[in-house]
Amino acid sequence: MDFLSELRWRGLIHDVTPGIDEHLQSRRIRAYIGFDPTAPSLTIGNYVQIMLLTFLQRAGHQPVVLMGGATGRIGDPSGKDKERELKTYDELDANIARQVVQMKQFLNFDPELPNRALLLNNYDFYKDMNVLDFLRDVGKYLTVNYMMSKESVKRRIEGETGISFTEFSYQLLQGYDFVLLHREHGITIQMGGSDQYGNITAGVELARKIDESKVYAVTTPLLTKADGTKFGKSEGGNIWLDPAMTSPYKFYQFWLNADDRDLGKYLRYFSLNNQEEIEALEANETPQNAKRIFAEEMTRRVHGDETYEAVVTVSKLLFDPKADADTLRSLSAAMLEQVSEEIPSPKIALSKLDEPQGLVEFLSDQSEILSSRGEAKKAIQNNAISVNKLKISEVNTTVSKEDLLHGRFLMVENGKKNKFLVEFVGAI
Repeated sequence: MDFLSELRWRGLIHDVTPGIDEHLQSRRIRAYIGFDPTAPSLTIGNYVQIMLLTFLQRAGHQPVVLMGGATGRIGDPSGKDKERELKTYDELDANIARQVVQMKQFLNFDPELPNRALLLNNYDFYKDMNVLDFLRDVGKYLTVNYMMSKESVKRRIEGETGISFTEFSYQLLQGYDFVLLHREHGITIQMGGSDQYGNITAGVELARKIDESKVYAVTTPLLTKADGTKFGKSEGGNIWLDPAMTSPYKFYQFWLNADDRDLGKYLRYFSLNNQEEIEALEANETPQNAKRIFAEEMTRRVHGDETYEAVVTVSKLLFDPKADADTLRSLSAAMLEQVSEEIPSPKIALSKLDEPQGLVEFLSDQSEILSSRGEAKKAIQNNAISVNKLKISEVNTTVSKEDLLHGRFLMVENGKKNKFLVEFVGAI
């Protein structure tokens, strides 16, 4: 597989520096992407760059992940309207540790593989370097005029908040990363989003001036959705790859509910299928079915086969009228927690069930479900009430701790649309 040809048909190239096609065809190369450790998890936006490294490795080249242990302490001004809030060193180290675990899930680091992925941290480059050495050996090679011409810097200088010297110097650090990576590891290409082009080309320039080396750059387009909003954003914020920050169910639903106009872009950026397979999927499936197939691929790859099957069960529970008591009882406590995020989930003290409680009384005590004993009794008589997916027809039915799922949850339905997952809290 030719790496750049793969990126081109997928629409994943924004800029490349001259001569890169010939360079990639000459031998196996090493290329890197830097990752910002200011959050405890990678996002969908980061996943675009992970896909670049994936395609690179599949083409026989060697991908390198550079964790920004040093640059994360400075703060990248790219795409920011104001100064970043600096994280503590402990926070950054903890974030790197969590992101490294995620990286190892997506790339092949097998030491027996000739083009195995490599993992580096730029803190190791700078931890023993003093400021005088840096200014003398690096700072003198880029003029202030050159640094101010970069779009990320110009926007901040012209804006209301300005830019601190700390963030202004960021491109020097990232640029020198490239010099050291080429010098110590033979890395000849840096990749990233198009908002990083200024920082990346600063590295190309520094390598030329300091070591008289020829290195190259590849950037991807900045990703936006069809409605104009930033890619990877939703009403609830970022879509994270960490299941503790974005549940697998919400992750799956994000792709399933994507705008039809975005489907082709998502398939090309994220699917591991080849061009023929993707075009066949677009031609032969309805948009909703194609999104379902794609959502399955993404959820299996990011969260695993077992989690995907659980996500499908949650979806069936919430949306399939054929879902029954067995469907509900097959869910783990963790998956029921996800259900509780999607439907009303009133919390009640577990002590309420120290003695079995009449269902009419229980329902009428929860104003979210029914507002009075009369309404509760009428709903039961009309066969509108189900508890744990079992239809209730007797008004003298009781609820006890034995009815709770995983000792915590009770699902109550009032008709087809009104679903509640009551959570009982307190000592068991």
